[in-house]
Amino acid sequence: MSRQFSGIQPTGDMHLGNFVGAVGRWVQDQDDGLFCVVDLHAMTLPYDPAELTAGTRRLAALLLAAGLDPDRCTLFVQSHVPVVTELTWILNCVATVGELRRMTQFKEKGHGQESVSAGLLDYPVLMAADILLYDSDEVPVGEDQIQHVELTRDLATRFNHRFGDTLVVPKATVPPVGARIKDLQNPTAKMSKSVDSPQGTILVLDDPKVITKKVKSAVTDSDTAVRFDVEQKPGVSNLLALLSVATGRAIPDLEAEYGTSGYGTFKAAVAEALVEYLRPTRGRYEALVADPAELTRSLARGATKAEAIASATMDRVRSATGLLPTT
Repeated sequence: MSRQFSGIQPTGDMHLGNFVGAVGRWVQDQDDGLFCVVDLHAMTLPYDPAELTAGTRRLAALLLAAGLDPDRCTLFVQSHVPVVTELTWILNCVATVGELRRMTQFKEKGHGQESVSAGLLDYPVLMAADILLYDSDEVPVGEDQIQHVELTRDLATRFNHRFGDTLVVPKATVPPVGARIKDLQNPTAKMSKSVDSPQGTILVLDDPKVITKKVKSAVTDSDTAVRFDVEQKPGVSNLLALLSVATGRAIPDLEAEYGTSGYGTFKAAVAEALVEYLRPTRGRYEALVADPAELTRSLARGATKAEAIASATMDRVRSATGLLPTT
């Protein structure tokens, strides 16, 4: 069985797009996978230390509440396996500044800034270390992360060429496109962090009343027909996609039921369905945060499992690169 690795930053709050897309796929394919809260990556841009701590615990609890099972997979915090930074340094001696400067994410986030942290430039090497440290075969990513996985492949191949067959060369897997969750206020754009569009973004931990208010104020159009037409009716189409996700029903069936019901009735149905869809996760999350010691134990257990894999990889890397053993 191939081993998959995925990571997610503890920045902002998890919105419905994350929950339905990436996290939903993780839960479905979690057996023997490694899932990491990448707190070190979150340090590459200015941040608040207290919020990093709180955000890391909040995200870990949400991932467990969403359905990741510590008995089936390994869920851990990136910094809890410190050798990832050792491997990052070794890979830095294989990577080149030129290829790092060509990374799209660096060019976008560093654009126009006089002073950019070295961490932002080195972000892809830390990501490569994450992937390679755990002998990952597959890395499920969105289109925007394929370039980073390709760099990981290049670094692993270059390392193996110089030092012998040591690192597993992974491949990026782009999951099939599922429901495209769009912003409620700008249905031509994908749902993103709440700071960008707070009224257009449904957060997994939003209160039911807040979810209802956001859905009822969602942008639609001057027509009254409820039908799926992304070009002509992007707002209504987005709400139909949300209702389909929440109920598990096919969009044509929903069109048949709500086609002439009017937007008020339709939006009320969407809001109710989303509240019920998220209710079990909210309940499990609240139970987890009410028992912080148990969350700590779960993360420690995951770190121990991850460390066992990482230690074996680093033994091979140190031997291959000529680093003097401690004993």
